[in-house]
Amino acid sequence: MNDTLQTLYNHVSVRNYTDQKISKEVLDQILAAACSGSTMGNMQLFSIIVTEDDEMKKKMAPLHFNQPMATQAPVILTFCADFNRFNRFCEFRDADTEAYSNMQSYHWAVIDALIAAQNACVAAESLGLGFCWLGTITYNVDKFIEVLNLPKHVIPVACIPMGYPQVKPEKTLKLPVEAMIHRETYHDYDKVAIGKLYAEKECCEETKQILEENNLDNLAKVFTQCRYTKKDNEAFAKVLMDALRKQGFLSDL
Repeated sequence: MNDTLQTLYNHVSVRNYTDQKISKEVLDQILAAACSGSTMGNMQLFSIIVTEDDEMKKKMAPLHFNQPMATQAPVILTFCADFNRFNRFCEFRDADTEAYSNMQSYHWAVIDALIAAQNACVAAESLGLGFCWLGTITYNVDKFIEVLNLPKHVIPVACIPMGYPQVKPEKTLKLPVEAMIHRETYHDYDKVAIGKLYAEKECCEETKQILEENNLDNLAKVFTQCRYTKKDNEAFAKVLMDALRKQGFLSDL
């Protein structure tokens, strides 16, 4: 097995970091890897906000629900879907500046940003660093736009703290690969298939503990009733839709 595959197979989320700084050389390699991935029409519709300043981390911390890693990590990378730069290019070349104020353009830019983020993550792990995706970037998207001074046609989509792990945690239990793979066309899941695919997750000791703590009888209810509820999802969806409208991506809707 080559080193790249080994890095991918051994991925873990790291939430606790040492005091060791990330050198400019290492950070530059990570950023170069991020900017070398596939991209829609070779437009590179993303930007990366690099946060190393402690005061800036503290300013962002409440938006990350004050998770310790949001201030402990030596570097935080915020990946943004960015059509502003390309729109500027069009503006200064007397091209149509309204061509990309729509959901299709946002979709392209999100894909570009997430490819860049994943490239950065693989590069970071291959260089001995750890990281963890912070989902809070999607909950407070409007506030991050303000704090990061993002112009129209720029939306933050991924936030990733990085650093050298204090201790490398155990791998998280994943669904078997066959759960995500479909041959030729999509094949839907019946009750038996779902039972087999989720059996290990539903029966592990961690799940048993979670169910006991939440007084629930199955793992699905932990997600729908505790972690990601309908009420919260609808509230955060409204925040996102309002931000997309304000940032100029919904002119077609």
